Amino acid sequence: MNRDERNLSMLTDFYELTMMNGYLEKGMEDTVAVFDVFFRRIPDDGGFAIFAGLEQLIDYMKNLRFTDDDIEFLRSKKCFSEKFLSYLRNFEFKCDVWSIPEGTPIFPREPIIVVKGPAVQAQLVETVTLLIANHQSLIATKANRIARAADGRPVMEFGSRRAQNADAAILGARAAYIGGVGATACAITDRDYGVPAVGTMAHSWVQLMGSEYEAFKAYAEIYPDNCTLLVDTYNVLKSGIPNAIKVFDEVLKPMGYRPKGIRIDSGDIAYLSVKARKMLDDAGYPDCGIVASNSLDEYLISELLRQGAQLNSFGVGENLITAKSDPVFGCVYKLAAVERNSVLDPVIKISESTEKITIPGFKTFYRFYSNESGKAMADYISLYDEPAPDTSKPFTIFDPESTWKKKELTNVTAKRMLVPIFENGKCVYESPSLKEIKKYCAEQVDTLWDEVKRFKNPHKYYVDLSEKLWNLRNDLLNKPAY
Repeated sequence: MNRDERNLSMLTDFYELTMMNGYLEKGMEDTVAVFDVFFRRIPDDGGFAIFAGLEQLIDYMKNLRFTDDDIEFLRSKKCFSEKFLSYLRNFEFKCDVWSIPEGTPIFPREPIIVVKGPAVQAQLVETVTLLIANHQSLIATKANRIARAADGRPVMEFGSRRAQNADAAILGARAAYIGGVGATACAITDRDYGVPAVGTMAHSWVQLMGSEYEAFKAYAEIYPDNCTLLVDTYNVLKSGIPNAIKVFDEVLKPMGYRPKGIRIDSGDIAYLSVKARKMLDDAGYPDCGIVASNSLDEYLISELLRQGAQLNSFGVGENLITAKSDPVFGCVYKLAAVERNSVLDPVIKISESTEKITIPGFKTFYRFYSNESGKAMADYISLYDEPAPDTSKPFTIFDPESTWKKKELTNVTAKRMLVPIFENGKCVYESPSLKEIKKYCAEQVDTLWDEVKRFKNPHKYYVDLSEKLWNLRNDLLNKPAY
């Protein structure tokens, strides 16, 4: 990869710095804390989300350091001690970090990243950890919905110019690829991450030439082996398709090439695609694909296909790269345990809003897979030091909110989902290639039941607590530490 390294250590909420300074002033620099990253609600009321961004999180944690300019800036704020500034000047990351692999389907409340280490350090990484996980998981989740709506037809990410900034475009395209998109219009994402870049022409190409026919002819002469023509600049059926066919006949065919496709970017795409398909077939080009673009999303794609649109692939822009229908993912970073007298004491955040009550303790979680169907059956959150679920015999799980709801699992395998990423600040995880992550994501989504993958009213996937963890949470709720 040819990416410039950036020091993002100062990309943090100011209160992280004031708390860090306070911890040092109170002699708490060696106090160990455990923080969980989790989310509470699935975007678009879906049945699951997709985790992405781990590679960028690793890069960030590997490069944590503070420059002389950073130190001088903080000194100028006149609220930080020299002890704190000296600590930052000699900063060395010493945390343990666990995460689920990129591309894993995730569900509310489960810890998808766990950070354990000196509180003064674990506090620092909150902002960037959330920024990365929230953005890429949001886009990967949206991309997966759109790719599933396309029902096996290729989807291309076309949203760079509508993204909120450069990183949103570049890393958004990366996340979209993980989620199921096959290519991007973003050239730099191909250069830096290997997501295939695609693209042919804009309406300006057609307008700049003497005529639509001349524009198509010039393009076919330059790119005969990858000729896709944009046919809606003037009139799709009266000029666009006829001119495209004429160029296919007069330019490509004599050169021994077949057309790759046409693209329709406006109008009644369902109607136009059906008419275009017949015109192309009648002209002897049944292998010429039809690409649709123009503000598409999973619902429009599903509706187009339901109406019988003759489309072979889709270009999706703003609704994908911004996750326009539900643009906030909502991961949070919450304290779960604090080391006191060499023991990790669980802590809980209590709220009048039930969904904001945290799950205390240093935790991990497992996913149960059916040995018969290979499908994911449920997730199970437990304390980190609890034994793994014994699946050699029937294993009972229960709903943590409605405890009378129980399910007995038989003939299943329990897989521990969190894997070590950093140990004492040293990275111990080897990131797979982006193609491997994309393949893993597709395989893991395939383990979900179709009922969980519905766009509307999906089945609620089970995320349960161990009995020991449930009892711990219940005890802390009944004996709040204030």
